[in-house]
Amino acid sequence: MLTHDAASQWMARWDRQQEGYLPDREERFTALIDAVEALGRPDPVVIDLGCGPGSLSARLLDRLPEARVIAVDADPLLIGLGRTAYPQITFVSADLRTGGWTDLLGLDGPADAAISTTALHWISAADLKGMYGEVAAVLRPGGLLLNGDHLDTDDATPALARLEHAVHDRETERRFGANPPEDWRAWWDAVQADPAFAELHEERRTTAGASHHGSESRLLSEHVQALREAGFSEIGTLWQRGNNRLLCAVRG
Repeated sequence: MLTHDAASQWMARWDRQQEGYLPDREERFTALIDAVEALGRPDPVVIDLGCGPGSLSARLLDRLPEARVIAVDADPLLIGLGRTAYPQITFVSADLRTGGWTDLLGLDGPADAAISTTALHWISAADLKGMYGEVAAVLRPGGLLLNGDHLDTDDATPALARLEHAVHDRETERRFGANPPEDWRAWWDAVQADPAFAELHEERRTTAGASHHGSESRLLSEHVQALREAGFSEIGTLWQRGNNRLLCAVRG
């Protein structure tokens, strides 16, 4: 059985391997939570989209302990890890690509914000409009969609896109040099070898939508278009470092 102490150790290791891809990950978390806090509500209702094991949700609750956070993901192993490490977070198992997933959230009113980091690029461009439409339907007017991710612009500004990648690569090299943290695959291999995760691994193996198959919507323009079609009024970048950006959309 996975204990809270063991889950906390695995979460620290998860965060470290994620930083290998995002050396300014904590800065992006901070900017995103600043935006939620700027809504002016001490107890906002927040939906974490593609939450993984809950790193972003946990940091938001550290800042806004009265918030109600509902964290959504399709991966049973990551949800199981998050539930054990962060019992204060409400985790919901749902595939964001499947219509009606917001019915599972247990909302008794509109949400103030929907947040996400390094997750929504797994959703295909064809599925983005439906997913963002579901989000818009449960956000209050003036509510925020905040998406931190690597979003590229090479379809519109290829020279700038190359520079954005160069800025990101140089920051990674400065931060880690020749000693990067373990990568995604090594973390998963280590988890698979831990018998405490045996049941969760079996559940993951048989759960549709739990595994990722490559970046499906990496372009900033794809997300902006889908957000507009879903009814969001203002869309722009709140924070950026290279091609790592925080995209914000305001519910009309």
